[in-house]
Amino acid sequence: MSSLSRELVFLILQFLDEEKFKESVHKLEQESGFFFNMRYFEDMVTNGEWEEVEKYLSGFTKVDDNRYSMKIFFEIRKQKYLEALDKRDRAKAVDILVKDLKVFAAFNEELFKEITQLLTLDNFRDNEQLSKYGDTKSARGIMLAELKKLIEANPLFRDKLQFPTLKNSRLRTLINQSLNWQHQLCKNPRPNPDIKTLFVDHSCGQPNGARAPSPVTNHLMGAVPKTGGFPPLGAHGPFQPTPAALPTSLAGWMANSSPVPHPSASAGPMGLAAANNAGALLKRPRTPPTNNPAMDYQTADSEHVMKRSRPFGVTDEANNLPVNILPVAYPNQSHGQSSYSTDDLPRNVVMTINPGSAVKSMDFHPVQQILLLVGTNMGDVMVYELPSHERIAIRNFKAWDLASCSVALQATLANDYTASINRVVWSPDGTLFGVAYSKHLVHIYSYHGGDDLRNHLEIEAHAGSVNDLAFSYPNKQLCVVTCGEDRVIKVWDAVTGAKQHQFEGHEAPVYSVCPHHKESIQFIFSTATDGKIKAWLYDNVGSRVDYDAPGHSSTTMAYSADGSRLFSCGTNKEGDSYLVEWNESEGAVKRTYHGLGKRTVGVVQFDTTKNRFLATGDEFMVKFWDMDNVNLLTSTDADGGLPASPSIRFNKEGILLAVSTNDNGIKILANSDGIRLLRTVESRTFDASRAASVAVVKAPAIGAFGPSNITVGTGIGDRAAPVPAMVGLNNDSRSLADVKPRIVDESIEKSRIWKLTEINEPSQCRSLRLPDNLTAMRVSRLIYTNSGLAILALSSNAVHKLWKWQRNDRTTIGKATASIVPQLWQPASGILMTNDISDTNPEDAVPCFALSKNDSYVMSASGGKISLFNMMTFKTMTTFMPPPPAATYLAFHPQDNNIIAIGMEDSSIQIYNVRVDEVKTKLKGHQKRITGLAFSHVLNVLVSSGADSQLCVWNTDGWERQASKFLQIPSGRAAAPLADTRVQFHLDQIHLLAVHETQIAIYEAPKLECLKQWVPREASGPITHAAYSCDSQSIYVSFEDGSVGVLTATTLRLRCRILPAAYLPPNPR
Repeated sequence: MSSLSRELVFLILQFLDEEKFKESVHKLEQESGFFFNMRYFEDMVTNGEWEEVEKYLSGFTKVDDNRYSMKIFFEIRKQKYLEALDKRDRAKAVDILVKDLKVFAAFNEELFKEITQLLTLDNFRDNEQLSKYGDTKSARGIMLAELKKLIEANPLFRDKLQFPTLKNSRLRTLINQSLNWQHQLCKNPRPNPDIKTLFVDHSCGQPNGARAPSPVTNHLMGAVPKTGGFPPLGAHGPFQPTPAALPTSLAGWMANSSPVPHPSASAGPMGLAAANNAGALLKRPRTPPTNNPAMDYQTADSEHVMKRSRPFGVTDEANNLPVNILPVAYPNQSHGQSSYSTDDLPRNVVMTINPGSAVKSMDFHPVQQILLLVGTNMGDVMVYELPSHERIAIRNFKAWDLASCSVALQATLANDYTASINRVVWSPDGTLFGVAYSKHLVHIYSYHGGDDLRNHLEIEAHAGSVNDLAFSYPNKQLCVVTCGEDRVIKVWDAVTGAKQHQFEGHEAPVYSVCPHHKESIQFIFSTATDGKIKAWLYDNVGSRVDYDAPGHSSTTMAYSADGSRLFSCGTNKEGDSYLVEWNESEGAVKRTYHGLGKRTVGVVQFDTTKNRFLATGDEFMVKFWDMDNVNLLTSTDADGGLPASPSIRFNKEGILLAVSTNDNGIKILANSDGIRLLRTVESRTFDASRAASVAVVKAPAIGAFGPSNITVGTGIGDRAAPVPAMVGLNNDSRSLADVKPRIVDESIEKSRIWKLTEINEPSQCRSLRLPDNLTAMRVSRLIYTNSGLAILALSSNAVHKLWKWQRNDRTTIGKATASIVPQLWQPASGILMTNDISDTNPEDAVPCFALSKNDSYVMSASGGKISLFNMMTFKTMTTFMPPPPAATYLAFHPQDNNIIAIGMEDSSIQIYNVRVDEVKTKLKGHQKRITGLAFSHVLNVLVSSGADSQLCVWNTDGWERQASKFLQIPSGRAAAPLADTRVQFHLDQIHLLAVHETQIAIYEAPKLECLKQWVPREASGPITHAAYSCDSQSIYVSFEDGSVGVLTATTLRLRCRILPAAYLPPNPR
C-alpha cells in the first residue's frame, strides 16, 4: 500500500470516530494494522473480553511472530485460564488449556506441564509461583501493565502506537477543497451551489452565474463538527510509508511466505507467576547484550514477510527491558547471547588418518558422530571409525551397470576409467549417503553399520561433472538434489531414483546446491561458477531469485544449524574470497567477515557449527569467526602440513573437526568434549554400529526400564557429547532408530576378531553418588524421568525420592549429567510420596512404579494399594485396588494417561480406567506373576512378560491375545522359579528386548520371532537388569557381581565391560 493510501486510512479512521462508528473504527484498525489503539485494548483487557482482545491483536501480530508476541498471547491466555480455575469451571479451563495454551508446549514443554498440573489443585494459589495471585481485577491490572511494556517493545508495533497529528475533520476539509476546486472549474459557477452527491464530479448548470468563492472561506459541506475520540497524541513527525513487500528477497520470494519463526525466543520467561514476577518460574532468564552493535535483533525477532509489510527492527527500548520481560534462551536459541569461548573450538590435533589419495569431500555421520565419510580424487569412498583409527569400509569407483549408461559416458569411461569425487554427504538420518562424481554419475549407498555398505541407486545425473549433491525432504519424501556442469539442477526420489524435477536457468555450470525450508515452503538455493545465485521451489516454474554472489565468486551456501541464519563462502577468478552472512528479508549481504587471504588456485571451503562459529580452510590453516563478529576470532595451522585451501568438516556437535592435509591425509581436531568422546569409546576394533550409543537423544517413555542416558564409560547420564534427535529438512524427527535393526549374519561376525574394552579405574569414567538426607534404605526401583531432567527412586520402605538437575551456568538445559550433583527435591509442604504397605511383608512385596508420558504423575505400589501421585506437589491423587492380589508391574497407555495396564501377582493383567475407577478388562494367559509390560503405539499392542518366562502379545483395540512364546532357556542354565522377565521396545516400536537372568534376546513383534539371543559367561553371575540406550543403538546390562556390560543392539556383541571398581568406592556405606 502506498504512503498516500496509508494516510487515507488514517483519515477514514478519524472520520469514523468523529461520526461515532465505534465498531467500524476498531475493525478498520485491526484490518489495516496501521494503528494500535491502546486505550481500546486496555478497556477490553480490563473487562476480560478475551476473544475480542485476541481478534484485535491478530491484525497486528500472530503468536509465533517473535518473542514479544509470544509472551503477549501467553499472558492473555494464562490469565483466561486462571480465571476459569478461580471460578472452579474446570471444563472451561480444560478447553482453554487444550485450545489456547497447548501451542506453547512446543516452546516450553516443562511450563506447559506445570500449567496442566494446576488442574489437579483445589486452589491454584497453592502453587508457589501463584501464591500472590489476588483477585481478578488486580490480576488483570498487573497483566495489563506487563502487556503494555511488551507491546511498546515489540518491533511489529513500531510506528503503530501513535495516531498522526491531524487537524479536526481533515477528510471533510479535503473533500471541501476538492469540491471548491471543481466549482472553480465550472463554466457557469453559481454563487451558492447545491451539492447533492459526492459520487460524481460537481458542475453548475445555471448560465451567467457568479464566480465561485474562495475554497478557503466556503465550506460547501457545512460546518465541521467537533472532533471525537482521536485527540492528538503528540507530534509524530513525518509519517513514514510502510516498506513495500520484497517478493524477490531470499526469504520472501516464495509468494510472500513466512520464514521459520524463532520459537526459541521469548520476550521473557513465560511463567505461571503473575506478570510482575514472570521470571520466577524459569530459573535462568538471560539478558541480551545492550552494548553490542553486532547483535542484530531484527533478524531474530521480526524477519517475517507478512500479509502486509511491516517495519523491521527492534526499538532501543527493547534492549533495556525490565528484568521480568527479558528474553529467555530456550533450546536452539542462537543469537540472544553467548556462553561460548574459543575453548569450545576443536583446535587440538588428536589423530591423523591416511586415505591414500587427495581428499575432496568429507562428512560426519549425523548420529554416530565418530564415523567419518571420505571421498577422494581417485573415486574412492570410505568410512572411518575414528576411535579405532580404522577404515571400516571402502568402495572404489565403478559403474554398477555400464550397459545402461549413456553412450557419452561409456565413451568417456572407455578412454579413462577413473573419476574424482566432488561431494560425499550423509542423509539426515544416516541410513544413506550420496556420492557425486566428476563423470555423470551419482551413487547412493545404504549403510547398515560396520563395513556393511550396500549399493542402493546409480543415477546418471548430469552430462559431465556432478558438482554437488544434497538430501532434502519435499512433501516429507526423501529426495536427492544434484547439480552439474550441464547448468542444470535435478531432484531425484531417494528410494526409486526417479527424476522428479529439473530446473534450468543458469548460464554457467552449477557449482553448489543448498536445499532448505521455511515453515512448509521447501526450496533450493543454487550457485553457479559465474557468481549467480538462484532459488527454486519444487514446482518446475522457474527461478524465484536471481542475485549476484559477492565478487561473482563460485560460492557455497549453508544455514546455521537451527536454520535461522544464511551464510555463503566462495572465491572468484581473481582469487578474492568472500565469507558473508545474508539478510534473507532483503536479499542483501548483512555482514562480510574479514581475514580471508588472496589465493592463486582453488576455492575456499567453509563450515558452520553450534549456531555460533564459522570456519574456513584458508592460507594453509583453519580460520574461525564468531558469527556475530566480522573480525577473525582465531586460527590454527593444525601443527602444519595443510594445503592452501584444505577441506574442512565439523561433526554435528562441533566438537570434532576433520581437515585435509598436503600428504593425502586427514587430521582430526577436537576440543575437550571431543577428546573425551573419542577416549570414551576407544576400542581399536569396535563395530561402528555401536558408536551411536554415544549419541544422547531425548529418551522415550519406556516404563520401569527408564531411559538409559549413560554413555560408555561414564556415570549418571554424562553428556559430554550430546546429540539431539536428528531433525530433517521438513522438521521430521528421524534417527537410526527409524530403521529396523539388522541382525548381522553370523558368518560375517565370526570372521572378525573382536577386542573387548574393560573399564576398571575411576579415572576412566565419571560417576557421582546421589545426595540423600532421608532415611537410607535399599533402592528397589530407579528410573530417569522421560524429560531427562530427574531421577526417581522407590525405596524398600515405600518412599519415593526425586533428584533434579537444576539449570545453572554449567547445565543450561538442566539435563542429567555426572558433572553436576543433582538436588534431592521435595515440595515446600515437605510431604513424601509414600506407598500404602498395609499388612504387607516388605520382603514379599514386589515394588513397581511407572511415570506418565509427561512426567506429571507417578503410579506406584509396594505390595499394598496402588497410589497415584502428583509429581509437582507429591500429593496422593487416589489409591485403588487393595490386595490381594497385589500389583507387580504398572504401565501407562501411551495415548491415554487414564488407561493403566496393571500386572498382578495372580498372573492376570488388569486394564484399568483411573477416571471412572473401573477395570475395563482382565487379561489371562500367564501362569505366574507379571514381571513386565510394554506398549507399542506403532503396532497398537501390549507385550507382557511373567515369572513363567513367557511373553504374550495383546491387541490394544479389543485386548485379544495375538501371540505368546516362552523364552529359550540356555542348556545347562537353571533359572530361579520366579525369575523376572522384563520387556522394553526399541525406538522403532517393533523390536523388543526381553531380559531374563539367563539371557537377553531380541524379538520382533507382534509375532515374537526371536532374532538374536545373548547368554553371558557364568563368571559374572546372573543378569540383574538390562535396558536399551536412549537411542536404542546399545544395550546396557548389569550383573549380580556389580559389573555393567555394553552391547551393540543390532548384533548383541559385548563391546565394553565396566567393572565395579570403576564406579564403586572401596568401602561403600
